[in-house]
Amino acid sequence: MALAAITKKDVTKILGAVDGFLKIPAKRFWVDYDEEADVLYLSFRKPQHASESDLRDDGVIVRKSRGEVVGLTILDASNR
Repeated sequence: MALAAITKKDVTKILGAVDGFLKIPAKRFWVDYDEEADVLYLSFRKPQHASESDLRDDGVIVRKSRGEVVGLTILDASNR
């Protein structure tokens, strides 16, 4: 997969999101976006299989392992 060109406008948008990223209580996290499915994946540990998941009314799947939240799957991500 080719890397998309990042523009100055993109950099401004990314910098606008920094505050939100810093508020995530995990020191490290991984982000993946599936453009075709419009799904954003956030993993708060190295990506792993969750042993349980809960679908919230807002289209967010909370992924857990041993009762601890290990990630979020955000459906219809581009419309948020």
